[in-house]
Amino acid sequence: GYILDNCEARVFLADVSLGDQAAGATSHTDALQLNLAVGGTLPGFDNYLDHLGAYPDTNIENPTRGTRMLYTSGTTGRPKGVIRPDRAPVGAAATSTSTTGLNLDPDTDTSLCTGPAYHAAPLAGDIIAPLGAGVRMVLMDKWDPEETLQLIERYQVTKCHMVATMFHRLLQLPQSVRERYDLSSLRRVTHGAAPTPVHVKRAMIEWFGPIIMEYYAATEGGGGFTISSEEWLRKPGSVGRLKKGYDNRIITEDGQEAGPNEIGTIYFRKPSVGGFEYYKDPQKTADSYRGDYYTMGDLGYFDDEGYLFLTGRSAELIISGGVNIYPQEIDDVLLQHPAVQDACCIGVPNEEFGEEVKAVVQLRPGFKADAALSQALRDFVREHLASFKVPRSVDYCEDLPRLPSGKIQRRKVREPYWADTRASADA
Repeated sequence: GYILDNCEARVFLADVSLGDQAAGATSHTDALQLNLAVGGTLPGFDNYLDHLGAYPDTNIENPTRGTRMLYTSGTTGRPKGVIRPDRAPVGAAATSTSTTGLNLDPDTDTSLCTGPAYHAAPLAGDIIAPLGAGVRMVLMDKWDPEETLQLIERYQVTKCHMVATMFHRLLQLPQSVRERYDLSSLRRVTHGAAPTPVHVKRAMIEWFGPIIMEYYAATEGGGGFTISSEEWLRKPGSVGRLKKGYDNRIITEDGQEAGPNEIGTIYFRKPSVGGFEYYKDPQKTADSYRGDYYTMGDLGYFDDEGYLFLTGRSAELIISGGVNIYPQEIDDVLLQHPAVQDACCIGVPNEEFGEEVKAVVQLRPGFKADAALSQALRDFVREHLASFKVPRSVDYCEDLPRLPSGKIQRRKVREPYWADTRASADA
């Protein structure tokens, strides 16, 4: 509903399986002129096929090709529309096999779309590119680890896109389940969207083989970072090295270009034609640019060979006693503990230091949340990281909020712990 209103949509198409959700979304905006239901009827919607039948089936004279405006995943707030006003519209031909580097073959390939179709990577790699190349597609209504393996075997899937959370949950399947399915048809698994813990990716390469390719990019554009399994095994944790034709920089807090192994904010160079704007948010757009470079707020560093390593996002940074702590690093350690299903570290109020580290943990079945386990988890982190990064406390939850893209919604986890502080400030 928020996106319908924000983008001033005039036409809305909804599948009948969405039912009341579709009708509810329309109530958020007055701009809609036409609602169309696909696959049946919905109250307040016209039938798509009936509506289509009223139009001639001849070609349109002098058609004008449109473009698209994707929305960001909303990791740090509301999703933002990304529009590129100076870029010429492109059609399916421009996003087919030649430009994606996937070398798709309509006679032998099958693509499995594991993620939401509104997210940039599944849309481009698992839907638009296969459609443009005439390749068979398999769509999942909702992601499930064992069903993923079933579909790969049943449809002889050759390529798909995944995210770190999917890797983690696949690896948690019992060995007997993992060995039940033939995955030999797979020849490429692409992943990105969120950092992947080193131990998780290493285990996936051992299981799937050296067919896993990682990338680093953004809805806003830019990036140019990719890394193969073989290259990653030599540089564990990296998302790749800058490719020819791209210009990325890392800028420190004092505005200087970072040296090797120095953490800073990652900036992409604006394309010579067609930068981006956040739709109806000129201030957010302006804040993202530094001259000809722009940032999504990601933090990282280049090593001595120019390989990029991500450390988190500036909006998620924990500052305790003036020291920067990157929560993703602590999450990755906690996920290695046998009791932990999922983990999210955040900064919570501390009178002396401003913030302190708290771990919010979702346990695997069979483990009990108690003081002894909390101490064990803190000791486990201490074995791997510096003492100032060890969580001061551990809370437990039944489920952690993640976007369908796999990104943890750290903002939602933080909010309850800062509610009293905001209330005091308002008073």
